[in-house]
Amino acid sequence: MNSLTNKVAVITGGAKGIGKATALRFAQEGANLIIWDLDREKGLALLQELEKFGGKYSFLELDISDFEGVQKAAEEVKIEFGKIDILINNAGILKDATLLKMTEEQFEKVIDINLKGCFNCTKAVAPYMIENKYGRIVQASSIVGLYGNFGQTNYVASKAGVIGMTKVWARELGPKGITVNAIAPGFIATEMVDTIPENIIQSATEKVPLRRMGSPEEVANLYLFLASDQASYITGAVISIDGGAVF
Repeated sequence: MNSLTNKVAVITGGAKGIGKATALRFAQEGANLIIWDLDREKGLALLQELEKFGGKYSFLELDISDFEGVQKAAEEVKIEFGKIDILINNAGILKDATLLKMTEEQFEKVIDINLKGCFNCTKAVAPYMIENKYGRIVQASSIVGLYGNFGQTNYVASKAGVIGMTKVWARELGPKGITVNAIAPGFIATEMVDTIPENIIQSATEKVPLRRMGSPEEVANLYLFLASDQASYITGAVISIDGGAVF
């Protein structure tokens, strides 16, 4: 039997990049999936790819910074699928600028999606996990949330905040049978990295002991482990997946 057979998993930002790789990996392991993403075209295209695995899958175009919308979406998942076992808080955006050049809009937008969005989704989904006395919540932080990074005040603040919330929720939800963990990816070859100048990418990868960027599939494997029962005694952890990179 596959490790996620009959599990119901919600993946935010699941239409592309790491989220898409995670959806495909989870489907391969027998999970039924709900994808929440703003990219409708890629989300619907992913549903077609998932069909070959034979599970039950749905996509919803959703802005996770809107709590009422997220709460309604979670209710719909419960009605359609009967439960929610796994939440992957993967959605995130970049709007980089140095402190003196960063606008209020740039700061707030990243916080709204990366941090508030994580709060919204967890708050909306957690009651259904508590009801079943079972849950796996895994959320995307970043190595910059641990070490900081030039020109990323907003992104670093959001990812450091995710780490803090992970540790709080692990304490609050652990007695309810729910584990809460975070992953901290380094440089991963996704569409988000495509916005970074080539010289910066080259300089960054030269500092990585493995001398390369990671793949979305490698991150998906870590999400899978933490979402599975193999990680049943791991909670409140922040696991780096960065090829050994340090800032």
